[in-house]
Amino acid sequence: MTFYAAIFYFLSIAILTATGLAITRRQPIHAVLYLIVAFLATAALFFLLGAPLLAAFVVILYAGAIMVLILFVIMLLQRSPRELGLMPQWGHAALLGIVFLAVFIAMLFKDPHSGIVLQGASAQPKDFGRFLFERYWLAVEIVSILLLVALVTIIQVGKGRGTGGDEAEIEINPVR
Repeated sequence: MTFYAAIFYFLSIAILTATGLAITRRQPIHAVLYLIVAFLATAALFFLLGAPLLAAFVVILYAGAIMVLILFVIMLLQRSPRELGLMPQWGHAALLGIVFLAVFIAMLFKDPHSGIVLQGASAQPKDFGRFLFERYWLAVEIVSILLLVALVTIIQVGKGRGTGGDEAEIEINPVR
């Protein structure tokens, strides 16, 4: 086994472990922290595979901006799933997981293109940015609007029902 193969397997196991821990944690803040670890390991894997620009995007966008935003909203809301009416439904989740696993296994064994070797491609960041914003500018704008709508919706849900006024009461608990 080569050094790169060992690093690849280590990062793959780290991604799977961190993602599994993120899914099984009861505390949302712990889940977000494990997800950040998974994103950082994914970025390291992209860098190892020769895509440093993609690795930088994963670190800046996912592990940086989006996860910090989600962590901020979780800390801002501090509401339990019982208050929001979001109790887990393990039966539905297990059924969906089994369906996805069956489709994945079927794709592994039925793929007609599995023996084809693809050639590596590389692009400069300037070329990638030009391609993205000239050809897919509408998709970029739609995604940014969807993220804004999601943030506003989460904040509205977090305000609570029946507070009676526009002014929010702030309670400061001293650290003990």
